[in-house]
Amino acid sequence: MLDAASFRLLNSWQRGFPLVPRPFAEIASASGLDEDDVITRFGQFKSRGLIDRIGPVFRPNAVGASTLAAMTVPPGRLEAVARQVSSHAGVNHNYERENRCNLWFVATAQSDAALHGTLACIEHETGLPVLRLPLLEEFHIDLGFDLEDHSVPREPQPGPLAPLSEPDRRFAARVAEGLPLEPRPFAGLELPEDEVIATLRRWLETGLVRRIGAVVRHRRLGYEANAMVVWDVPDEKGGDDGRRLAADPAVTLCYRRARALPDWPYNLYCMVHGRERAAVTQAIERLCTQHGMGKYPRAVLFSTRCFSQRVARYG
Repeated sequence: MLDAASFRLLNSWQRGFPLVPRPFAEIASASGLDEDDVITRFGQFKSRGLIDRIGPVFRPNAVGASTLAAMTVPPGRLEAVARQVSSHAGVNHNYERENRCNLWFVATAQSDAALHGTLACIEHETGLPVLRLPLLEEFHIDLGFDLEDHSVPREPQPGPLAPLSEPDRRFAARVAEGLPLEPRPFAGLELPEDEVIATLRRWLETGLVRRIGAVVRHRRLGYEANAMVVWDVPDEKGGDDGRRLAADPAVTLCYRRARALPDWPYNLYCMVHGRERAAVTQAIERLCTQHGMGKYPRAVLFSTRCFSQRVARYG
């Protein structure tokens, strides 16, 4: 359990990490703690697996290539196959979900070709096909929600981004792995400290970076009843339906992905995070009723096991 000061620290600094030379000192001043105590507590959060890192969260596919992928694995092979999948450096999130397609993971790479190579290697190693479910349209992708009331800013989606230069891409891949937990975390990152701060500020303004702060591992904080809900929505209606769902406070992620016919007909996804299955199920039924989603075929996939959850790697 976290004491009150630690909970406030963890919850409040999922976003808005100060872009100043001594950010932990500024956090300490706002939290009634001292700088060393703040750094120590964040280090404890990381060592206990409560956070993955402190750092920027990038817009999907802005730094490299990524996709959601799924496999149908015989139950007796699930743990072994999950280990094979997780052994690939480009695989970050890897979960068992309640469905015939029972293994779900996110793969990232420096390029589309490298991503294709990772997935082809997994298929070769396991002898099982991998469904590719690339992102087509995002409506709300920000897991930095308030741990007390689930609130999170619903900001307008930014427009298209200019491609990153190769030096910027390399720097983005470096800082995506997290900032060091030390008094001057922006120093020693291959660029001058003031340039690092200015670059991150610019990327926040353009929408390349979603937020900067603590990246929480929700299951470790009691959010174990997490469900991915998928619908088969006519393509011409997916945008409107997705935007309505994304505006609902119960929805923590919402996006449209490519179908993988004939195995996977669903194209609209949302996530509902919760501590108790009954409450999450009730929230899903309300979403379907309130937003007119009950008329579409759907599936609800609760997460049952987390095999891997780590920072995305783009190099």
